[in-house]
Amino acid sequence: MSTSAAAETGLLRIEEIEGRGRGLVASQPLKAGQIVLRDSPILLYSAFPMINPSSSSRPSTSNTYCAKCFRNLSSSSPSVVSCPSCSHFHVFCSQNCLSAALTSSHTPWVCQALSRLRDCSSLLLEQPMELQLQALFLVAAYHLSLVSLAQFQILLSLEGTPGATDSAAAHFLHSLISSLFPSPPLEGFSVELTAALLAKDKLNTFGLMEPFSSNDGGQRSVRAYGIYPNASFFNHDCLPNACRFDYVDTSPEHHNNTDIIVRMIHDVPQGREICLSYFPVNENYASRQRRLMEDYGFTCNCDRCKVEANWSDDDNDDLAEEEEEEEEEEEIDEVMDEDHHDQIMESSLGKGDADFPHAYFFVRYMCDRENCWGTLAPLPPKDEATSSDVMECNVCGNLKNDQVTDANGEEDQLSMDD
Repeated sequence: MSTSAAAETGLLRIEEIEGRGRGLVASQPLKAGQIVLRDSPILLYSAFPMINPSSSSRPSTSNTYCAKCFRNLSSSSPSVVSCPSCSHFHVFCSQNCLSAALTSSHTPWVCQALSRLRDCSSLLLEQPMELQLQALFLVAAYHLSLVSLAQFQILLSLEGTPGATDSAAAHFLHSLISSLFPSPPLEGFSVELTAALLAKDKLNTFGLMEPFSSNDGGQRSVRAYGIYPNASFFNHDCLPNACRFDYVDTSPEHHNNTDIIVRMIHDVPQGREICLSYFPVNENYASRQRRLMEDYGFTCNCDRCKVEANWSDDDNDDLAEEEEEEEEEEEIDEVMDEDHHDQIMESSLGKGDADFPHAYFFVRYMCDRENCWGTLAPLPPKDEATSSDVMECNVCGNLKNDQVTDANGEEDQLSMDD
């Protein structure tokens, strides 16, 4: 089955959308909380560099997580086991995970390649940290070509074309990867193929995040990256109508814990494009546009951006200047603090009735837990007629009753489609 066919679930269909490429559109009216996609990764790789810059002889903090399912590991857990070949460099939450990995994601081929990659520590430490992660991706991608050529072809069919600025990294990484194997992993192994794979990784990778903790200011690192071929068809919108959930640390009896689930935030009619936000919705206009251009290569013209582009220059300049000051003080990956969020709320609420749904989204669908900035979606509906009134945050996991009131204390029934 092709990726396109798999993505068309009966609830969604793929359409070519002018100016946006392929996207997913509702095949029928969809209800708030409805699950529209559950997708499994065709490959996963650790988000932690293999070589610790402070000590090349020490493993990275990747051993905080199982190397197969990426669940959080407890140092006191008696079930934690190591790979018999690479010892403490790759650990697993259980014998079951180790056994599964040895025939899937951590085969002897992968183990040997990663061991040889660690032997290149002096070479890698001279390069940007990002190249270590790209090398991990390439090992996983070329391994995929050996175990499932069909899934490897799906990977190659995803969006992403190498750019001129990517050439140096592609040549370095191709030379590095070539040195890991006694023979090419597949026919057609070339610099061009390596560059194409890196482009797919850049545009289609989803991050599985570390657990949320308000104690660290809400800053979370990525624990693993995955390629989810069907979810990759979702385009971006700065006011999304769907959001994705993952439950990586769910109990071990739940298999497929690295699946991602996409649920509707609110009702949408048939024919509406279904979009995710590629990052927390609290970022300001200048930050969003810069991030989308740098990471994904496009300028966003969604309804929210059209509204904010027409705000006074002072509104956006003040927010951008404040963000730059924050970045100089600490590297916070462009996520705003509470005062910054309050400024956006005040600006949104002060723009007039025409822009009310814009502000309404923040009031109703953004988590108000300190330093969270997650998006709220109702739990899946119990039946086709009734949506759940319990909202779940896709970052911290908090549940809250969906009770929105206006200034007079009366329940507000406004829909995002009004």
